[in-house]
Amino acid sequence: MRIITPRREPIRDRVISNPLSRLAINNAFRIEDAIKRTRMHRARERGQVEAVEAYAGYGSTEWVRVFGRVHMVPVAVRRAGRRRFPTLRIGKRRKERSVRGWRGFTRVAVPHAQGFVRIGEVEHPFEADRGGIIDQHIPATLPPGWNTIEFVSADGEVSEAKIFIVGDEQRVGIVSDIDDTVMVTSLPRPLLAAWNTFVLDEHARSAVPGMNVLYDRLIDRFGHDTTPVLYLSTGSWNVAPTLARFLGRNLYPFGPLLLTDWGPTPQRLFRSGTEHKRENLRRLHEEFPHMQWLLIGDDGQHDEEIFGEFAEEHPDAVVGVAIRQLSNTESVLAGARASSSARWRARTNVPWVHAPNGAILMQKLAQLGLLDDDPSAAELVDLSKTLGDRRIARPFPPELAE
Repeated sequence: MRIITPRREPIRDRVISNPLSRLAINNAFRIEDAIKRTRMHRARERGQVEAVEAYAGYGSTEWVRVFGRVHMVPVAVRRAGRRRFPTLRIGKRRKERSVRGWRGFTRVAVPHAQGFVRIGEVEHPFEADRGGIIDQHIPATLPPGWNTIEFVSADGEVSEAKIFIVGDEQRVGIVSDIDDTVMVTSLPRPLLAAWNTFVLDEHARSAVPGMNVLYDRLIDRFGHDTTPVLYLSTGSWNVAPTLARFLGRNLYPFGPLLLTDWGPTPQRLFRSGTEHKRENLRRLHEEFPHMQWLLIGDDGQHDEEIFGEFAEEHPDAVVGVAIRQLSNTESVLAGARASSSARWRARTNVPWVHAPNGAILMQKLAQLGLLDDDPSAAELVDLSKTLGDRRIARPFPPELAE
């Protein structure tokens, strides 16, 4: 006699469906909204005003997707524009002050703020979400390449944003993870991630050796001025300026950030980072059905599973998957590796490559024909191995590097 054991409901679904869990989630949702409203009212009483922090966006020749965040700032700060990093004078030299990640989480967001997006001579209304985030799809006609649009706040303050328009002839784009792919963060370990995010000076964050050179070679191959590079991460919009400065400081291609909000939702206490990545990959496929994407991630989180599912659903939309392998130290800090690429490679015909740094990934992508052979790649591999054993706490200022 065969006994059939009924399939148990997943633990996450059972927790969400529990009445006490539902009550806790709903209360957390309401409490966060109440705290945001209280902070916003107090900021207004102190004389602060609304400002739109504009982020890079993307689009086609017929529409654009714009990103921004509305928060409260002192009048003097908004009048002065973007704040520069303060410096300390040491003798005849200047040293940049430390910039801690927690500062990005102390700004007061403006829930459901309203304003306009100005594209050329046309203005389109926007309304931010409950976290002050602007993520809006707008019909527009712009030429391929980088363009500039304007955000106009409720009281008429203007801030500019760059928008990358993908041409109709472009066929390949790049989607890259950030954490432990281009920047070492050890994100899966909550305490270590909290230290790196909130306490560690942003100049002490280390880049993965060779990845910036790899990205530069890729856009040269697919079209230097026409290839979209999008950075898809589970990071919060609070750290968007920090991430943008890190990418620019380490010479990564400029591109839009696709981030999320860490706050509670009506369904759960914390947003799902994996669902955020899945939804954005599906959205990119719907927005650009004629394009193929090179997906770049790491084996420390769920990138292989997410990329593998997407490649299985849309094999014609993936030109390849490149996975950066964590070092032994990084894998211990990240809670061990979560490699599952062998399973997904067996299900699809999409090419996969694995390597610990950008230099070796460059060689393996060249073997697949996705990159041209580079005679200097071998030297870059040796240099990457050397840099992989070092951690530079802070880059030297230009006058000290001479």
